[in-house]
Amino acid sequence: MNDTIKTLCTRLAEAGFVAFAPDLYHGKVADTIADAETLSKALDANYHQARAEVAEATRFLNEQVGSADRGLAVIGFSLGASYALDISNTAPESIRSVVVFYGTWVEDLSHSRAAYLGHFAENDPFEPQSGVDKLAGYIRRLDRPVTFYRYSGTGHWFFEPDRTDAYNREAATIAWERTLTFLRKSLPLEAT
Repeated sequence: MNDTIKTLCTRLAEAGFVAFAPDLYHGKVADTIADAETLSKALDANYHQARAEVAEATRFLNEQVGSADRGLAVIGFSLGASYALDISNTAPESIRSVVVFYGTWVEDLSHSRAAYLGHFAENDPFEPQSGVDKLAGYIRRLDRPVTFYRYSGTGHWFFEPDRTDAYNREAATIAWERTLTFLRKSLPLEAT
């Protein structure tokens, strides 16, 4: 759980939402791309465990805030975007809104009832435009609401201030405002 995710939860709470982030890396934090690749490979190797932890986090949050009638939102960054997309399909009764930052991999969304918002970098070696277009088209074919943005002059991690080599304050500010607007619109007023 790095400072970006902790700060994101605080910002969501300050905006009136209840926020909870499961620590899928169990206390480990990557400081380099090589470290991130090592952690992501380990997470991929334990995909079923991580998926179960995301499902448990969803149940926990539902219990804490009683959101069964209102629904939850899920936000995922990079590799975490695939888990956010996945839980919208495996827990469609709970997940009403999905926000992804520079991540598109998903196997199935056919059971989802969610609305989708995506933030993508213009220059991203990990997420080419073709992948973004493919996911957007897939969601549209499922007749789910989808809005994806590509931010000019940005690279992967543009939203994350702890990534000083990639952080783009202007794009991050716009993405944050769009995220809050989306969450307020897609979830009822008292939603989480």
